[in-house]
Amino acid sequence: MKRRRFILLTGGAALCSFSAHTQQAPKVPRIGYLGVTSHSDRPLLLETFRRGLRERGWTEGQNIVIDYRFAEGRLDRLPDLAAELVLLKVDLIVSLGTQGVTAAKNATKTIPIVMIGVRDPVGIGLIASLARPGGNITGVSGSAGLEIVTKQLELLKETVPKILRVGILSNPANAYHQLAIKELNVAARSLGLQIQLLEARGPDEFDGAFAAMAKERVEALLVLSDVIFNDHRARLADLSAMNRLPAAYGIRESVEAGGLMSYGPSFLDFYWRSTAYVEKILKGHKPADLPVEQPTKFELVINLRTAKTLGIDIPSTLLSRADEVIE
Repeated sequence: MKRRRFILLTGGAALCSFSAHTQQAPKVPRIGYLGVTSHSDRPLLLETFRRGLRERGWTEGQNIVIDYRFAEGRLDRLPDLAAELVLLKVDLIVSLGTQGVTAAKNATKTIPIVMIGVRDPVGIGLIASLARPGGNITGVSGSAGLEIVTKQLELLKETVPKILRVGILSNPANAYHQLAIKELNVAARSLGLQIQLLEARGPDEFDGAFAAMAKERVEALLVLSDVIFNDHRARLADLSAMNRLPAAYGIRESVEAGGLMSYGPSFLDFYWRSTAYVEKILKGHKPADLPVEQPTKFELVINLRTAKTLGIDIPSTLLSRADEVIE
């Protein structure tokens, strides 16, 4: 009898121990990553994001799960992909650019969203203000104001002083571009430039846009920063070279792909800083109470090989200010 009681007590203790262990097992957080382009587009950005998480104590596959969804450049897929992440009950959604963050916002009003590189989140209505974003969105803004596009136009004029007619390539699906065009109209007048507005929603419309530039005798090109344009940066650089157009961009990768010059914030810095927001939200902070940060690191990159091909002599004063010169 004593032995039987001892066995029963031991079994009950084991059961209680197992139950307590089950209840105490920590929930593994899930991050939803909504990509507008493909997994292979600028892989260093995603690696920087993962490294930032690791250095904050979050390792993918160990104490955190990341569910990836990529639209492969098809903007029409974004709403469905965002809805998938919501159905997975992720703890937060991370997305780069205006289109991705807008799709995430339309899919959920409650799941926190960490934005990366949205150019003017206040102007396009994603957040109430930088200091107090409100709602469920916070993160890193991609613009220090619309002055960034003015600066790009000024640098293009400084690089090729004789130009008079500049093409502006925009994506009508990008709400930020409408604001940028208004700013560029004002800047062009002060610089003595005429601008030709051209639109493309994707690579299928690139040839038509460049044909229009040739017809209008455009002498230089400013490509507004956009996830679709960034994804097809090599194609745009090739078309610019074929049409002998000096072109300015918003990201350094476009210059590495053969573009003439770029001026804009560092996207690697964006991805790194976004992990601080992920950590705070996972620790219980509300997005509405986390101020949105603005860019702090800007880069001027010039491709001398492209300049030589186009027969352009880059001013020494501009070269001395460049953060990187590709020779």
